[in-house]
Amino acid sequence: MTMPNTVDIAARDRAYDGFFKMDVFTLRFELFRGGMSPEIEREVLIGNQSICCLPYDPLRDEVVLVEQFRAAAYAAGEEHPWMLEAPAGFIEPGEEKNEAAKREVGEETGCTVTELDYGGPLYSSQGAFSERTNLFIGKTSTDGVGGIHGIAREGENIRVSVFPFDEAIALFNAGKIQSAFGALPLLWLWRHRERLLREWGAP
Repeated sequence: MTMPNTVDIAARDRAYDGFFKMDVFTLRFELFRGGMSPEIEREVLIGNQSICCLPYDPLRDEVVLVEQFRAAAYAAGEEHPWMLEAPAGFIEPGEEKNEAAKREVGEETGCTVTELDYGGPLYSSQGAFSERTNLFIGKTSTDGVGGIHGIAREGENIRVSVFPFDEAIALFNAGKIQSAFGALPLLWLWRHRERLLREWGAP
């Protein structure tokens, strides 16, 4: 089957220019059956590339999750809009994604990441947001990890908690981890845990 690959942009206008940007696209796209769609209008939140990195201690078989208030979850009507998730953040200009992963984990948890396992790029809300997130598992030590972290000038108030791997999966199965940035790295670790235990020298 031939895959469509043509998009015709008639107009692209900046509708909002704050912390996030929003562009309005007027476009047509190639249809699976052939030919082009009618001209449509789509609003897109414009975001930079980002990282999401789940710290994992292979010696203790523990993961580090952060919990913080999320305004969008509140706007959606979430009863408890403090989300459990892995550390995440934007890649700064000129920064490599691996370095961004290590930096964000350090800022949000105090952990030092010594090795990284790359899970690939993902879109958390591809229908509305252009942000492409690079998924990682980061080897770390959970010894002494916990407490409140974050950069105050950026409005961050982050509670850091350590969970045995099985307990973190149980939280996911119970619907307690609703953030894609919590669920997806946990699922990647679940799928690749035995390999990482071997590669990262766990007994």
